Amino acid sequence: MSLEILDQLEEKIKQAVETIQLLQLEVEELKEKNAESQRNIENLQTENEQLKNEHRNWQEHIRSLLGKFDNV
Repeated sequence: MSLEILDQLEEKIKQAVETIQLLQLEVEELKEKNAESQRNIENLQTENEQLKNEHRNWQEHIRSLLGKFDNV
């Protein structure tokens, strides 16, 4: 191979390595965002369950009060 072809090959390899490094950084950023999103989902699911329980408790309380009115 001529020196010119080797130089071109070296340049293409350098570009490929740089592209791979940039893509690896992007993958890491996306992994972090994904982990944060998963934590947010878990927090929202927990909050949703708490709100459902509160809602059920209030419904039971209101039914109890309405039952007392019916007995009066």
